[in-house]
Amino acid sequence: VQLQASGGGLVQPGESLRLSCAASESSFGILTMGWYRQAPGKQRELVAALTSGGSTYYADSVKGRFTISRDNAKNTVYLQMNSLKPEDTAAYYCNVQATLGNFWGQGTQVTVSS
Repeated sequence: VQLQASGGGLVQPGESLRLSCAASESSFGILTMGWYRQAPGKQRELVAALTSGGSTYYADSVKGRFTISRDNAKNTVYLQMNSLKPEDTAAYYCNVQATLGNFWGQGTQVTVSS
């Protein structure tokens, strides 16, 4: 199973971005889909997650600004990021926890700077 992440870029504070992560397969027993981020010199942290049952988790730092969603037909998970702040600058990684294993996409860089 391969995960292809996209959508990162350079934006100004207050602007929005939508990250996408497409899975190469549809039937591998997805349990949870999530987005992590890692800023230089910091540990990777969970930003948002969506379970197969529809429950969501958001880090306190992004609550009210980020939204995770999933398009089952496209095997894709999204992270809509609004009101971006400089502290959101990081490499963002999608993750899928499945019955077949734990899978990571390549990072996509998000830089928020004026």
